Amino acid sequence: MMAVTSVVYKIVPEALWQQARQSGVFNGAAIDLTDGFIHFSTASQARETAARHFAGKDGLLLVAVDAEVLGEKLVFEPSRGGDLFPHLYTPLQLSAVLWEKPLPIGPDGAHVFPEMPE
Repeated sequence: MMAVTSVVYKIVPEALWQQARQSGVFNGAAIDLTDGFIHFSTASQARETAARHFAGKDGLLLVAVDAEVLGEKLVFEPSRGGDLFPHLYTPLQLSAVLWEKPLPIGPDGAHVFPEMPE
């Protein structure tokens, strides 16, 4: 299945991402290792992902990844409410990363997202 979007996003604790920076590859967070794939979100899904899975958590990064570079190992599969979510069935090579930005918590308790192209 072709990529539904050209950019996918990963919310990741900065400490975990530091390890990936050193090795040049991100093997995933605990849930990714358990599920057998790395969970990503599209731009329209990322805020709900943050609210559901990272509520109140500080020290997070939003990592933008070039979906085209990931190729056929990136699969869009039904998840929450039948929405198609991007899942990566291989470790993430950091060469596919477009940018990484802090994901601070705003005064309302929700994460403050940077501008996110689809």
